[in-house]
Amino acid sequence: MAAVSLRLPEELKARLSNLSERTGRSKTYYMIEAIKEHIGDLEDLYIAEQRLRKHRAGRSKSYSQKEMEKRYGLAD
Repeated sequence: MAAVSLRLPEELKARLSNLSERTGRSKTYYMIEAIKEHIGDLEDLYIAEQRLRKHRAGRSKSYSQKEMEKRYGLAD
C-alpha cells in the first residue's frame, strides 16, 4: 500500500481522532473507508461535467428517448 500525505482542517482532524479513539480503529482505516465510499461519485461527477461542457460547446450530439428506443429496438 502506498503512503499519502493529507492535511486536514483542525475540526475534521479532531473528529477523526475522536472516532478512532472511541472505536479502536485507526484514522487511516476511516480515511480509506471515506475515500472508497465517495470516489465513484466524484468520478461520475467529473465525467458528467466533461460531457456537459462538450454538449454546451456543440462538440457532442444528444438523442431523445424516442430516438434511443428506436435505435435499440425498444420502441413500440
